[in-house]
Amino acid sequence: MKLSDFDFDLPDDLIATRPARPRTASRMLVATPDHITDAHVSDLTNWLRPGDRLVLNDTKVIPGRLFGTRTRAGQAAGEGVAKIEVTLLSPDGAGQWHVMARPLRKLRDGDVIVFSDALSATFLGRDEDQALIRFNLEGDRFDAALTMVGNMPLPPYIAAKRAADAQDNEDYQTVFARHSGAVAAPTASLHFDDGLLDQIKSMGVGLTHVTLHVGAGTFLPVKVDDISQHKMHAEWGRVSTTAAQEIEATIASGGRIIPVGTTALRLIESAATGPGQIAPWQGETDIFITPGFQFNVTDGLMTNFHLPKSTLMMLVSALMGVDRMRAVYDHAIAERYRFFSYGDSSLLLPDRP
Repeated sequence: MKLSDFDFDLPDDLIATRPARPRTASRMLVATPDHITDAHVSDLTNWLRPGDRLVLNDTKVIPGRLFGTRTRAGQAAGEGVAKIEVTLLSPDGAGQWHVMARPLRKLRDGDVIVFSDALSATFLGRDEDQALIRFNLEGDRFDAALTMVGNMPLPPYIAAKRAADAQDNEDYQTVFARHSGAVAAPTASLHFDDGLLDQIKSMGVGLTHVTLHVGAGTFLPVKVDDISQHKMHAEWGRVSTTAAQEIEATIASGGRIIPVGTTALRLIESAATGPGQIAPWQGETDIFITPGFQFNVTDGLMTNFHLPKSTLMMLVSALMGVDRMRAVYDHAIAERYRFFSYGDSSLLLPDRP
């Protein structure tokens, strides 16, 4: 298929820069193969059945956007100084981080980027369009310093409209975030609060937690017209033994598995071993879900509205069908749903056999 198959015109004023309050007040478009219903996230229990199971990504977003000043050894005070913006991507396991640095061209090996009196990093080199740096702190001391000076790494389409602020520290984090490591939020989960989770559990719907550390690569554009040539970014994830057992037991009893967010869906399909089967799993996944993909453990999906020509648009088209998703998005735009990370939600129920 071609990249243009997943394109659509989106009015700029439909891009949400703040979430709805309370979280459950967001609108929710419910789509089946032959019907579209306009609802709200607070209505979610109307569409679930006892015995179903929601799969939630419990990753925690780190304040991974940093603003610092480059200093260069051997130069007088005031010389060799430049402002540098760093967005953390992933640690390499050896005390170093892959990051996006802007402007990368101003950095040379050995430069020091100072973020605060406590936190600095040494530039070690380039890896294609990324930078490799080593911070001066590790462990809990690094986490504490990052919390003090870091900013929430808002997506580019929000950051272009406004800077992150203190409110984003709450808004851009799920209420069930547990395991630090993501540099982007699993945004479909931002619609949940404790009250809604209690309602879901009380009606007999199970909740299973998995962890996928969402990377900044989720925002990278697809640059090839033939989508089969696109290479997905890898993200670390884990499906525990308990999570796999809960999912298999739900399937065996006839319940539906509905991941909340494309990240949770990609993870459980990475861990699936066959139709209706899933095993404990841990590692990096670069699974690329496009039309024609055979879903093994997914019966539906709760997700926000995605960018044109994005891999996430391809994923939802794989679940519902390309033509059906065109109709869904036409309806969403006509009804002025709010798009992207802080936008409204959809519940996609393909009624898979």
